[in-house]
Amino acid sequence: MEAPAAPHNPAETQLTVTSPEQMRELGRRLAKLLRAGDLVMLTGELGAGKTTLTRGLGEGLGVRGAVTSPTFVIARVHPSLGDGPPLVHADAYRLSGGLDEMEDLDLDVSLPDSVIVVEWGEGKVEELTEDRLQVVIHRAVGDTTDEVRHVTLTGQGERWASVGLEALAA
Repeated sequence: MEAPAAPHNPAETQLTVTSPEQMRELGRRLAKLLRAGDLVMLTGELGAGKTTLTRGLGEGLGVRGAVTSPTFVIARVHPSLGDGPPLVHADAYRLSGGLDEMEDLDLDVSLPDSVIVVEWGEGKVEELTEDRLQVVIHRAVGDTTDEVRHVTLTGQGERWASVGLEALAA
């Protein structure tokens, strides 16, 4: 992974990922920065690598169960195998409403004790907390086998003001 010139926002970093394994490794490294109460919102085209990144997060957090796309079950809870927080992995793709529709998932109840990752959560879960990490994954679209992904991580709120996201590029 390589990082471009220093980002203009200290709570933002940009990376280039060239393989699914690198995306998974990014998730493992990002997990070291996460703690209970963190909300991570993943945005990107179908096939961009959101679930692959989350799989790496699960490995890095040391949680139980295979991290797979929760598209049809909406959310999966992966308990910690150690003393870390559980991972709640939600997919808001099929949900058309905002936080009201997400309330049935009790994400607000789970947030203080868990790391919550929401795929397709933009415009739906921001009200959960002012402190969140937005991860946007850009990939080439169309008929392509290009594995290159451009990942932008933006920390919002006090929680992320001093987190060294640029360390993920190392």
